[in-house]
Amino acid sequence: MEHISVVISGFGPYEGVETNPAYEVPAALAGQGLGESGDGRDDALRDVEVSITATRLPISFGGAWPTLLKTIEAVNPDIVIATGLKRASHGILLERCATNVMDASRPDADNALPTRLPIDAQGPAAYWTRLPLRSILADFTRHGIPASLSSDAGTFVCNSLFYNLLNWSSAQPRVLSGFVNFPMLASADSAQLGLPMDQQIEAGRDVVREAVRYYLQPSSSDILLE
Repeated sequence: MEHISVVISGFGPYEGVETNPAYEVPAALAGQGLGESGDGRDDALRDVEVSITATRLPISFGGAWPTLLKTIEAVNPDIVIATGLKRASHGILLERCATNVMDASRPDADNALPTRLPIDAQGPAAYWTRLPLRSILADFTRHGIPASLSSDAGTFVCNSLFYNLLNWSSAQPRVLSGFVNFPMLASADSAQLGLPMDQQIEAGRDVVREAVRYYLQPSSSDILLE
């Protein structure tokens, strides 16, 4: 049986957010696994053992990537998925591109406030995701999960983490990596904003399943950048 190792990261508490899906979803996936998709598409994964390790990161320009890298070096994963929270989103956002810029409008957890600074002065202007976005979107459609592509992960800690992750994975012989933003947890007071937790966990499972399938049988048509 083939074994695929996945690391999925989330952030600690956000100010003013009681329940952070970017922490709860990775923890649920690590604890519960992939479960059953119910659509008959998991035959390709029948003889594959998928282990999922969740790690919690500080909302810190200087601390998020070193914390994730420490977990990566301990686990030696095949796939790394970083997640964040997009408060104003109505669904899941699949991030296509990480840009080489830090431009904070508010301090991070360490009170750092970088303004129009490069993440890596010697690095490229941007990196593209390594996740199969087309296949992930198709799964979301089948499961009725609202989602869209995003070309802008912002200029705060999420984008900095995404850029550092892709910079690292660009030097690895065969590691998939990318970034997914979850919306707020839906509430009775905001029926039009966010998604229920069970739907967000299922979205996380879809992302991991499709990343594993792509890792086993890569296809350029699965990468959707336009």
